[in-house]
Amino acid sequence: QVLLVESGGGLVQAGGSLRLSCAASGRTFSSYAMGWFRQAPGKERECVAGINWSGGTTYYADFVEARFTVSRDNAKNTVWLPMNRLKPEEPATYYCTADPDRVPTDLYPPPPGYWGQGTPVTVPS
Repeated sequence: QVLLVESGGGLVQAGGSLRLSCAASGRTFSSYAMGWFRQAPGKERECVAGINWSGGTTYYADFVEARFTVSRDNAKNTVWLPMNRLKPEEPATYYCTADPDRVPTDLYPPPPGYWGQGTPVTVPS
């Protein structure tokens, strides 16, 4: 398991930007693929983006539409998700995840114990 701590959430107007960060504990951060998921009240959890251990492979949900960019720095044990042009329908708790086997997706979410506590994002309509 790995300890993940998200930051950077908050309130932003529609069309604005936020930069989510996730700090991971442990010396094996570079061995994990990382991902960002979100869940809004009353809605299903959905994968937003993922990145492999080296940063050379990324995954984005269709709804991202090139507005977000996932990146990582293994020397800093950190993964980021800058989000631009946020939409009113995107408020949710955003979770950082780690996966020892594959880039996280909706079909293959990380197992329990590899999730952060989440950071809330609010976009007033």
